[in-house]
Amino acid sequence: MKVRLDRALSKLGLASRTEARALILSGRVKVGGRVARDPAMTVVPETAKIAIDGRQKARTARRTIVLHKPSGVITTRRDPEGRPTVFDVLGDEAQGLVAAGRLDRATTGLLILTTDTQLANYLTDPSNAFIRRYVVTVRGALSDDEAHAMERGIGHMTAHSVVIRKRSARETHLIIELTEGRNREVRQLCASVGHEVTRLKRVAFGPIELGELAPGKWRDLTKEEERSLRAAGAFSLETWRSAGPA
Repeated sequence: MKVRLDRALSKLGLASRTEARALILSGRVKVGGRVARDPAMTVVPETAKIAIDGRQKARTARRTIVLHKPSGVITTRRDPEGRPTVFDVLGDEAQGLVAAGRLDRATTGLLILTTDTQLANYLTDPSNAFIRRYVVTVRGALSDDEAHAMERGIGHMTAHSVVIRKRSARETHLIIELTEGRNREVRQLCASVGHEVTRLKRVAFGPIELGELAPGKWRDLTKEEERSLRAAGAFSLETWRSAGPA
């Protein structure tokens, strides 16, 4: 799938979007041996021959991992405020990886990272409706009616399912499933029915589960998990790729 050149540099881990735009406008980026000065030109990241200052990015072997993202870490390659990122957590293991979606700073749990930018796009395309499962704690007693309201939809937000595990006047423990990865959607859904989220952890993305993986640790997906992930959306990866994203 073609994307903007500045986005391609970001997805390939070569620069942030802001840095990429500056590199392109200054004539330091070549595509197919020619200087590219338009950040909006489109390329296929996996196949384009992109060079910065004359050095072409080496092809990275395909790899997909699951990281248990700790709290206090943000899902971006570089942060202008100097906050720790998931790529700092991964260290040398981060080479060539891009995150498939994001978790906010306070949210913990399962994050998929891959060297396959088409797979990352596939996983985050809303048309594929991958189930994201979260363990959630909110302040106060969240009622059955409030849970049903979240399932029916509030504004542009809808929960695929809401299950109350434990409830008291002090707090309620929930399992919430979503089929999109909108920014802070779980927090906003709960706030819309009057409850503040105090704990949020993603425990599954499609067929991939966090399991007993400790915070800050990661593992490579097995071949079987990769195959199941590529077939688990509303469309298989092959069908989605041939048809083009919605």
